[in-house]
Amino acid sequence: MGNRSAAVLVILTAWSLAGAGLAAPGRTAEGFPLPDRPVAGIVSPVWSSGPDRDLADEAGQLIRAMGVRPGMTVADIGAGSGYHTFTLAAAVGPAGRVYAEDIIDSYLAGLRSEVAARGLANVVVVRGTPDDPKLPPAAVDRAVLVHMYHEIGNPYALLWRLAGSLKPGARVGVIDMDRRTQDHGTRPALLKCEFAAVGYRQLSIAPIRNGGGYLATFAAPAPGSLPRPAAIEPCKGP
Repeated sequence: MGNRSAAVLVILTAWSLAGAGLAAPGRTAEGFPLPDRPVAGIVSPVWSSGPDRDLADEAGQLIRAMGVRPGMTVADIGAGSGYHTFTLAAAVGPAGRVYAEDIIDSYLAGLRSEVAARGLANVVVVRGTPDDPKLPPAAVDRAVLVHMYHEIGNPYALLWRLAGSLKPGARVGVIDMDRRTQDHGTRPALLKCEFAAVGYRQLSIAPIRNGGGYLATFAAPAPGSLPRPAAIEPCKGP
């Protein structure tokens, strides 16, 4: 087949996919790019033992760095066992709210049971999807993703939809290990690139003292600045 014929075939195939409502290669049906790097499998509702994390004061470092205060609304995305959900619930107090989001039914059942056992009226358990945390619009002051970013199957779509749930001036914090995504971590440069592709601006990055990994914080995209899904270019993983 000549070059001209091959080019025509590619164009006709793309038109056929679009007409049938199918996703182009490497993109979702809505046009969001798929990550150009491995996605780690979800293996556990908890990253590490509670005593290890307590000793490192991981929760305290997160709360202080993110400026979590009483009365705020915080989203714990990929809440798992609720290790951070419950410390965040104490930090925001009765006038605040924590959305404990996850996509695994057994984790969600465990969260609901524990929330009920503790009598926490300020925690709402939310079932999300791999590409949408399913949070209310313009409701969240702070969102945290702890040791789970590398497990998100559709990070660009999720970050894009998360932006619609953030208030003006909101912040997003990510704790992860500095290693390859297939090894259950995210290289800082890759994380910064993927957030920037959706319009987020990195504010800071620092090691978790006495613990594992780093904490990176991001400013929410400015109102009206979200790119069209089809205009988002995926970052190349290391």
